Amino acid sequence: MKDKVVVITGATSGIGKALVYEFARKGAKCVIGARNHQKLNEIAEDIKLKGGEIAFAQTDVTNEIDCKNLILTAIEQYGRIDILINNAGISMRALFVDADLKVLKQVMDINFWGTVYCTKYSLPYILEQKGSIVGVSSIAGIKGLPARTGYSASKFAMGGFLECIRIENLKKGLHVLVAYPGFTASNIRNTALAADGSQQGESPRDEQKMMSSEEVAAHIYKAVMKRKNTITLTTEGKMVALLNKFFPNWLNKQVYNSLAKEEDSPFK
Repeated sequence: MKDKVVVITGATSGIGKALVYEFARKGAKCVIGARNHQKLNEIAEDIKLKGGEIAFAQTDVTNEIDCKNLILTAIEQYGRIDILINNAGISMRALFVDADLKVLKQVMDINFWGTVYCTKYSLPYILEQKGSIVGVSSIAGIKGLPARTGYSASKFAMGGFLECIRIENLKKGLHVLVAYPGFTASNIRNTALAADGSQQGESPRDEQKMMSSEEVAAHIYKAVMKRKNTITLTTEGKMVALLNKFFPNWLNKQVYNSLAKEEDSPFK
């Protein structure tokens, strides 16, 4: 991975931040985007102190121009793009019947359209390198999760979009990876949107029992190196993927019962 140019969105926390450090440690040149300029600068300074090469652009992935600017930052700084990791994402937690539709739109704008914008503007450069496009999805992109309608919809949409990109460029040497982490210890549940669009604030799940963001980043790094099409992480995630193929109705009940046990669950 030495001297490969890697663009990472949602790079200031959780899996995104862990990916920056994982790829930087391996000698990659990272170009990172997120909304928080101060955090971007802090990460960039830290990577530079550790001897790495890094550039950043303040990026709201719901803004097409911001996404284009992030890609152009990589080209202006390093002249190429080898890997794009579409990681920026937000979750939600509310029953569809109660949720303001603006919540679903916001989740789709970040999780799906952010992926579309960044992929659109980076694809010509990645094709030149026969490089990789990565989408960080979720088990919610394999199985619809109750009270996460917008989140599951966005991750299913991401998976379908990237599968199309893979097939369209089948003869051009493009590698497309869709990663499906299980529940991961990150801030995504803390920043999840409630029915009215406000932030949830606290995670309803025990974060200490989950796979760490650093572990997820290490798995994604290895999958990029091996040019895998998909990876599903955590035992729970793999079981969901397997059982959904053969016993979907039974799994529906198990998913319902499991998520109904969450603290302050919107359904019982």
